[in-house]
Amino acid sequence: MQVAILMIHVAIAIALVVLILLQQGKGAEAGAAFGGGASQTVFGSKGSGSFLAKFTAFLAASFFATSLALAWFATQASQAPEAGIPDSRLIEQQQGIPSLDDGADDGDNTAPVLEESGG
Repeated sequence: MQVAILMIHVAIAIALVVLILLQQGKGAEAGAAFGGGASQTVFGSKGSGSFLAKFTAFLAASFFATSLALAWFATQASQAPEAGIPDSRLIEQQQGIPSLDDGADDGDNTAPVLEESGG
């Protein structure tokens, strides 16, 4: 399920980039002077502005929803599983191996001193 949502998420991201690049900016009215016959387009005389804007908003909402779904999957995956690899301290306790942070002291707290050879 997570892989399917991830694939949809990537497809929506690519579609958003394409749609945003297809849209005309606010200063694009000057392009109509160079042969932009708006009444003969597929989207009618209004042009494709409102359709592309609505479709971009729909894709942005879908991108947001898939982002939330993927975040939810990530938080569920980070929780400790019921069965799996146990903690190392638990294994050491079961096997009777003293760990470094259990307070056991062997009495020798001095660090070894390396003697320098004079030369």
